[in-house]
Amino acid sequence: MWNSLAEPTLMRRSVASVLVAFVVVWGVLLGYNVNYRHTITRDPGLMKYGDAVLDSLAPVTDPAHASAALAATDHWTNVRRRQVGLLPGVLMHELRDGASGQPVFASPSLQNVKLPATTPRAEPFIQEASFQGRSYRIYTGRNERWILRVFETKRTDSSFLQSNGRALLPYLLLAAPFVLLAVWLSVHNGLRPLQQLAGRIAQRGQDDLQPVGFDARHRELKPLEQSLDHLFAQLRQKVERERAFVQDAAHEIRTPLAVIAAQAHVMARSPSEAERTQAQAHMEQAIARTSHLAQQLLDLAALDEAQRPAPRDIDVAQWLRAALAQAAPAAMARRIELSLDAPDTLPARLDLPALESVLHNLLDNAVRYAHAGGTVAVGLRVEDGALQLSVQDDGPGIAPAERGKVFERFYRGLGHAASGSGLGLAIVRQAALRMGGQVRLSEGLDGRGVGFFVRIPLPRNI
Repeated sequence: MWNSLAEPTLMRRSVASVLVAFVVVWGVLLGYNVNYRHTITRDPGLMKYGDAVLDSLAPVTDPAHASAALAATDHWTNVRRRQVGLLPGVLMHELRDGASGQPVFASPSLQNVKLPATTPRAEPFIQEASFQGRSYRIYTGRNERWILRVFETKRTDSSFLQSNGRALLPYLLLAAPFVLLAVWLSVHNGLRPLQQLAGRIAQRGQDDLQPVGFDARHRELKPLEQSLDHLFAQLRQKVERERAFVQDAAHEIRTPLAVIAAQAHVMARSPSEAERTQAQAHMEQAIARTSHLAQQLLDLAALDEAQRPAPRDIDVAQWLRAALAQAAPAAMARRIELSLDAPDTLPARLDLPALESVLHNLLDNAVRYAHAGGTVAVGLRVEDGALQLSVQDDGPGIAPAERGKVFERFYRGLGHAASGSGLGLAIVRQAALRMGGQVRLSEGLDGRGVGFFVRIPLPRNI
């Protein structure tokens, strides 16, 4: 149960996004209210209130009447202030005789309190002062009879944020269920086509690689359906290619195995020593052919793997000389001259197993199919930021009609006496592709034979 709750879902993600949006809205509203608070701090509301009270006392000349009137105003104003509950503290009033400066009225909170001194001016004004641990905005105004001061508590930013945060929170909580319900319905309905697509794919057989056939109506699902159809098409091609490869490999292996079985029968039953010797030679040839075919099948399978070895820093020129030295005995057996045109040193970072597959198969083909006493020329150079490797011979060559097929698996050209599996050039092409390069076929030496030119891009300048 805990695993199912911990598993991420699009529904919870959407709900969480909405909740974050609510928090952001709450913060924006608080910011707006803070700005509004700074606005009303500078608003002339206190000035207007003080002017209005002072104007209402202008006709009153008796200090007792003026004190009673201001006491009633003080009481009524603070009652309303508490009822509204938006502003902190109380509004306090002080009235003095304009001629003598004697106090006429003071709010209860101002009695027995040392108030900041002030000098009345011709025009009313507002000042800020602190006493008893609080900050106040103080209106001071006078007319021909009275001097009035009104004290209003100055709100701090923290108290303002707390009060307004508490005031906004109920509205957000009230709106949250309705918004979350709408989001849930929207996400649930939006995911229904995706769930239908997933259900259709889950019902398919394990060998069914046909297109999905979902016919998505929604624009957001069309790329997914197209990607799945493309993936299934690639898998179909891969499966068909592997099936053909297995059939061809089975066919190729069947022939030497049949030869081995027949020659083994001859060796076991024939009374003639000459026949047994000949059968043994044929069997050894078939075993060598089977071993060569199996090795090439393994090489091709390794090149088809998605995981590739890390490139290595090697001196390609020195490595190539060592590879030609290994091929020299087979060439000398057929009186074939090997030549190399390469710089003294050529450092590069390359996929060495793939490069070995390329050179080994090209040299093997050249030595195998070239005329006895012929020439095989190997070239190596760097051109346009790429490694250029060429293997040319002056043998019988490849007919133009067959050049487009020689890189296919198990294809062997016509008119050649030498035996082969038909995988060598397929391995060369696959290895070149794995290194990001390409191989092309052209004329050989002096317009005869065949030449293979491999281009491999280098990761850095040489």
